[in-house]
Amino acid sequence: MKPDALAPTGLPVRLDPGKPPVLTTPSLDDADAARAWLAEHRTAIRAELLRHGQLLLRGLPMRRPEEFARLRDVLVQERAAYREKATPRSSYGEDVYSSTDLPRQQAIHLHNENSYTLDFPGLLLFGCLQAPDEGGATTVADVREVLAALPAPLVERFRTHGWLLTRHYHEHVGLPWPTAFATDRREDVEEYCARNLIGCEWVGESALRTAQRRSALVRHPVTGEEVWFNHAAFWSRWSLDEEVLDVLEMTYGEDALPFDTAFGDGTALTEDDVHTLNAAYEAATRRERWQVGDLMLVDNVLSAHGRDAYEGERKILVAMGEPVALDSCAPTVPPTPHAVA
Repeated sequence: MKPDALAPTGLPVRLDPGKPPVLTTPSLDDADAARAWLAEHRTAIRAELLRHGQLLLRGLPMRRPEEFARLRDVLVQERAAYREKATPRSSYGEDVYSSTDLPRQQAIHLHNENSYTLDFPGLLLFGCLQAPDEGGATTVADVREVLAALPAPLVERFRTHGWLLTRHYHEHVGLPWPTAFATDRREDVEEYCARNLIGCEWVGESALRTAQRRSALVRHPVTGEEVWFNHAAFWSRWSLDEEVLDVLEMTYGEDALPFDTAFGDGTALTEDDVHTLNAAYEAATRRERWQVGDLMLVDNVLSAHGRDAYEGERKILVAMGEPVALDSCAPTVPPTPHAVA
């Protein structure tokens, strides 16, 4: 099924250049009225999400985490777990988290959530309880557009070999392995890695190194469209600020960065390769300043997301749902562990 074959929904979705689609809701008195409106229009909202890859609902009476959770429960049939954690988040209970607790001056590159796991959320919801003074948009990009913009030879290398993710879990940078894997037992980590096709090796007394090969292209389980779906650019050394890369290499060595990526056969990505990938993301990027009560829906297979740097206080919540198995998305290469030594 192709999005252009979807019947018109009748929803007044506004499409402005450089911005995500925006659907302004009618005036709703409270969270109960918002839940009723979302329930009435849920099918149409999900159809618009398939068409565009993302959809910003504007005007909802949503001011507290529990109200966000109640609206999530109307739109999401099954919650999705956050596994192999990579960034710090605060929990608000009921599987609601801060979008990220990374420093405000740090922009976050576009990526598909959990593209490196064997199943991942199909739907992300972002809710604004406090908008920053400047910046801080949750950026989005249709990864159908990203794929179409990439040079064919580069795409074919990724189609044939997939992409390789190597992670080093250090104590003082990124998340330590007990936080990432939600356990302090090494044997639990080893069992998880074995089940989830991840190569792993313990380094010294406290560090862990993992490596996994995944498909860089998948097909959407509903529309069947092929999309660009990975963290190859986001977690490449060439996406780091030069000063940050220098410090990390001096501290841990060139071969022990917290994250690094390559082609799936182990061949290194060049700086030009990563520049080309990031340029395709940038050309497809859409952003809209947050307003209190905004609810952004993101189809995690059709759309990448990121974050602009910002000033002032910002409180954006996130919830994940509708888990999707990788093997239902026609990966071009099978997921495999990779030697870490």
